[in-house]
Amino acid sequence: MTTATVFFIILAALVAALLSFLMYGWKSSHRASLRWTFGILRFLSLFALFLLLINPTFTSETYTLEKPNLSVLIDNSASIEALERTEDVRNSVQQLQKNSALQDRFNISYYTFGQTFQKNDSLSFSEENTNVSTALSTLKNTQEKNRAPTILITDGNQTLGSDYEFMANTYNNAIYPLIAGDSIAYTDLRINRINNNRYAFLKNQFPVEVFLSYTGNEAVTSAFIVQQNGGTVFRQNVSFSEENSNQTLQFTLPASAVGVQKYTARLVPLSEEKNTANNSAYFAVEVIDQATNVLIASELTHPDHGMLQKSITSNKQRTATIQKPSEALSNLEDYQLVILFQPTRAFANLMQALENSGKNYWLITGTETDWSYLNSFQQAIQKEVTNVEEQVAGSVNSNYSAFAVPQIDFESYPPLQTSFGELSITVPHDVLLEQTVSEFSTGSPLLATLQEGSRKIAVWDGEGIWKWRARTYVQDNSFQAFDDFIGNLVQYLASTKRRSRLDVSSEAFYYSNQPILITAQYFDKNYVFDPRASLRIQVRNTETEQTQEFPLLLRENFYEVNVSSLEAGTYAYTVSDATNTISNSGSFTILDVNVEEQFLNADVNKLQRLASESSGEAFYTAETASLIDEILENEAYKPIQRSQQKTVPLIDWYYLLIVLILSLAAEWFIRKYNGLI
Repeated sequence: MTTATVFFIILAALVAALLSFLMYGWKSSHRASLRWTFGILRFLSLFALFLLLINPTFTSETYTLEKPNLSVLIDNSASIEALERTEDVRNSVQQLQKNSALQDRFNISYYTFGQTFQKNDSLSFSEENTNVSTALSTLKNTQEKNRAPTILITDGNQTLGSDYEFMANTYNNAIYPLIAGDSIAYTDLRINRINNNRYAFLKNQFPVEVFLSYTGNEAVTSAFIVQQNGGTVFRQNVSFSEENSNQTLQFTLPASAVGVQKYTARLVPLSEEKNTANNSAYFAVEVIDQATNVLIASELTHPDHGMLQKSITSNKQRTATIQKPSEALSNLEDYQLVILFQPTRAFANLMQALENSGKNYWLITGTETDWSYLNSFQQAIQKEVTNVEEQVAGSVNSNYSAFAVPQIDFESYPPLQTSFGELSITVPHDVLLEQTVSEFSTGSPLLATLQEGSRKIAVWDGEGIWKWRARTYVQDNSFQAFDDFIGNLVQYLASTKRRSRLDVSSEAFYYSNQPILITAQYFDKNYVFDPRASLRIQVRNTETEQTQEFPLLLRENFYEVNVSSLEAGTYAYTVSDATNTISNSGSFTILDVNVEEQFLNADVNKLQRLASESSGEAFYTAETASLIDEILENEAYKPIQRSQQKTVPLIDWYYLLIVLILSLAAEWFIRKYNGLI
């Protein structure tokens, strides 16, 4: 409170006393007792009123004790159970929870992680993957500015994500690993990894690459065997020693039957091996009887050709060949789809052959396109001839329904070049991308598809598409999203199936440690995507005949269901709407891949390095009490006493208002009682 405020308060008291004296003390006709009563009450009323007008402020100070945070990350993956360390982990968690000194010192939060990360301490040890790096990075983002040591209870074996050892360089707090396992080196043979193509063509050979490893001190010999349907299709003897502990095998297998072909790879175990689960692995290949062959017909040399080839052939089921229009006429029947790149009159014979055969084609136009010829050759796709170039961007039409469109931010992509003028399509069509200039729609389609019977046509009015694929890599560090977009368009155009009101997409096989997603699109009678449908999928295990049912959830312009809860096996499914009037069926296979059972012991060295680089210390689960003592004795984690000053104005002090009201009310009542009113 300032000196000026004190002066005004004293002045207010004097003025209030003077006014009270003038009213009830000087020349007052009331008896003495009433004069004193009225004078005191009036003084209180006036003084309280003056204080409210002056409104002095008062400063109060409060003290709080701020405890540091302690985060406990618990590995909930199946590898803990495979290493028979579940009781060790549970006991360590219970010791942390029951330690009263730890509870008094810290605000403790418990998290579990495996493939997912969540806040709880309920342990099932059923997560099929371990992602330590995601758990640490998620926690780092929430506690970046806090003093928050982290206890990491894990075996250190990671199956997903980036190397968590490098998290120590960016993690702001100390990490204290509680290691569930030991560092004993057991004799072990192991299949580390199998690489093979997802697709193969009938009567061809497909390559397989296998990585094997050995842990032990003596030279040993084993046999690597690949079996299918109980028969051996490949066998090779392998030798290991302490110096030669890794082997890489490369071989080919015949694709002799159409469909999903499942194989079992087995490394014959040694007699002294403790863990034989990592001696076996499964892999599969889908054998198809033919590829989708795409022809790119062009008179020009253009960077878009390379983009088209890369995107189309990113799926091994497809091939892409570049030819001049005159060369393509001799083998047109070998292709399921023809891409006409910036056609001119040189395309006349090829386009007439496409018209006669009814073959699907994709028209890509740009600044070198002869629109005078195209306008005269056909009537469905017309464009004004101006001989002026224009740059246009693309905007996704969310109502497009011919096929599912990946979520790509095309609006942020660089503009494409085309010839100026309005593009009009005079037959029923679906616009996938709309042309925009400076973020304003021109009313013309950039990419549209149309279907006449079983024949499908697409038109893309813009060149420089290679820039879009490059932008996808810059944004995502991968071409996959854009290649999937081109792949979906090619798959739609190459298919001769008539359009169905319910389209379902699924892979022929899935691995059990990966998401198992099935998508569907549902259309009304006018073939417009219907977001109001209620779709369900019924899945039947063909071996056990067990049936399960799941709802499909709406995702933008398609429906999706995740059936990752299904066990390994072969399944038949039927997707239907609520009325059961429309349905679509198919099948898929889930291959059992339990990477969590592949580990023989804890990754002690990596966890110790993680602790050292983050200024923490590593302990085994049997040393949980020592870890607790270490944290409690660390001076850096003592609670901090913080003070907080709060300035409160007198007008917020409601007691003064009560005094003012009571003094005025008392004066009025006494005057009324004595007949002075």
